[in-house]
Amino acid sequence: MDIDLAPEDLEFRREVLSFLEEHLSADVRRASRLSTGVFVDPPWSKEWHQALFRKGWITHAWPREYGGCGWSPMQRYIYESEASLCGAPAVAPMGINLVGPVICEFGSPWQKEFYLPRIRSGEDYWCQGFSEPGAGSDLSSLKTKAVRDGDHYIVTGEKIWTTHAHFANMIFVLARTSPEERQQQGISFLLIDMKSPGVSVRPIITLGGDHEVNQVFFDDVRVPVENLVGEEGKGWNQAKYLLEFERGGGAPSVRSRVALERFKNVLRNEVGDSHGSRLIDEKDRQFRLGELEARVMALEALDMRLVAKRQTGERLGTTASLIKTLASELLQEIEKASVEALGPHALPDLAFDGPAFAVSNEAPVPEHGWAIVGRHLNGLAGTIFGGASEIQREVISKDLVK
Repeated sequence: MDIDLAPEDLEFRREVLSFLEEHLSADVRRASRLSTGVFVDPPWSKEWHQALFRKGWITHAWPREYGGCGWSPMQRYIYESEASLCGAPAVAPMGINLVGPVICEFGSPWQKEFYLPRIRSGEDYWCQGFSEPGAGSDLSSLKTKAVRDGDHYIVTGEKIWTTHAHFANMIFVLARTSPEERQQQGISFLLIDMKSPGVSVRPIITLGGDHEVNQVFFDDVRVPVENLVGEEGKGWNQAKYLLEFERGGGAPSVRSRVALERFKNVLRNEVGDSHGSRLIDEKDRQFRLGELEARVMALEALDMRLVAKRQTGERLGTTASLIKTLASELLQEIEKASVEALGPHALPDLAFDGPAFAVSNEAPVPEHGWAIVGRHLNGLAGTIFGGASEIQREVISKDLVK
């Protein structure tokens, strides 16, 4: 989408593109392009993290007093858009975009002094302990318990769908510290060292064949009371604050734009039914492409609404739920369209050695059918994690009838 940028934003965009050209290596681009999960595995994501850290751009969304860049919402949008379109991997957000802002807002002076520098540098790699086998979309019905024992909590329970828990050395956890009539009450937000005795991780292999998510068990894990963020029993406030970042953070439309460009390149290649034909020349494919293009543009316009809200300091509220729902459902449809267009070439066990598939025609690189089908299969979870679409619609409807 064309946006009229102020002169200072145009200059900033040129700086971003220059940085990406100089520091985004071919290996990191390739890892990002061929990754079928949500986030690229270390060490490629860490290489990019360190490049941003050295530049001073790793925590661009944080307040300046905690290491933020002082960027305007528009500058953040420019960076996030250009980085994604150039093939940069998403920096693992659990530390930078989730627990980091929570500590900035609710953390004790000690927590800010100790954890924030370690998050910025990448010394700590975090995962998120929210979902449970019996408390997915209904997050507040969680059963993991934290019982006070002197200057420690004793944590017992389990978490599931924990992204990159097998890489992480730290986890932030919602645990019930007291039974209350309203289940949103009595929940606390704890920071737990993954090396603590009693913590164990079991891998979960996704439909796409990736090991990205896990089940994490806590068997009488001792957690220092100083690792409680905010007040005991008030952790639901931190959870709601964090979920605004998870659902409305970044530039959600960009992933759909990148997926749409992949879809276009699939259609441009000669994989039609007749010799020498291209799928993009078929009328029904053109209609479908036009429909998806229009929806991506509409989502980009909603992204601009988020930018405007951030510009005025307004809380994202249900706008984050709206965009999260639309973005995740649209991305699923685009990835599915790519798989359908590839037909038999999308089979995971067939290496497709035909023309190159790439986000950019300027730098085409091989991409096999398994990567496309893997993204589609793993993307089926996109309407569940971060808040299921059904729950988001309920949140939106309640806001509309106020």
